[in-house]
Amino acid sequence: MSAKEGFWWYITLEGNLENEEDLSALADLSGSIGSEIQENSGRVALKAYYRTTQDLGAWIERVQGIISPWPGIRIVDMGRIENKQWHTAWKEAFPPLRVGRHFIVMAPWHRGNEPLETVPLYIFPGSAFGTGYHESTQIALELLEEYVKPGMSVVDVGAGSGILSIASIKLGAETVQARDHDPAVLPEVRENLRLNEIGEEKVVVVTGDLLNGFEGTVDLVCANIVFDPLASMLPLVTTVLSDEGVAVFSGLTFSERDAFIALLSGAGLSPVKETRKGEWWGVAAARTP
Repeated sequence: MSAKEGFWWYITLEGNLENEEDLSALADLSGSIGSEIQENSGRVALKAYYRTTQDLGAWIERVQGIISPWPGIRIVDMGRIENKQWHTAWKEAFPPLRVGRHFIVMAPWHRGNEPLETVPLYIFPGSAFGTGYHESTQIALELLEEYVKPGMSVVDVGAGSGILSIASIKLGAETVQARDHDPAVLPEVRENLRLNEIGEEKVVVVTGDLLNGFEGTVDLVCANIVFDPLASMLPLVTTVLSDEGVAVFSGLTFSERDAFIALLSGAGLSPVKETRKGEWWGVAAARTP
């Protein structure tokens, strides 16, 4: 949140009391830069805040797409809120976070406090998805830790903050193409690459619609997005994946597991490892023998 922003957008979501954690996770997944919970008469509401780099309609469309698999959750209010003086307090919400066996996700103001024998991922928490604090991102990072090998080529679909591209390079990947359909997030990817001292000769940052138009083959495809775009790109995965390659998919709820496994089979892929955190689920897949 920049002090220069005169106002932010907000979108209020409502669900049942048991949906409180789901609301927070869904707001995070949608690109919210902060949120607060309010309880009222057996229901729970969450007011999520968004940057003004996009208009309110674009944020509403994104939120609606993400909450669509959750019939008990709906948008009940939206609008603008003036910038408050707590624009610096949000930094406290991003302490260093251990993920997997070796990673530690760190906002840049924590640099210098890295525990020994950890692999730091410096990520500035901006409007792009992928700060590392969401379960779906953690699932993707853990799967990458399992399958990225030195010298690999990788494509990161829906790169967001670039965290998966950065993690892939730090695990030994030779090259990564970071693709996102939203050109507004690409400066954030480049800034996070700079924070991690990774040049664009290693990570090429481009605007791209999933795998459409991608040329060549890679050893690993990774995508931490949501069900519908993952499903739509599956038929192209085997056209860009090397014979011994692996695809890592996250951003899915566990309730979507069976449907996605069926789609994998139809696309000529088979699961090789599954990971679950709370209601979120991810899978690594390879070509079906």
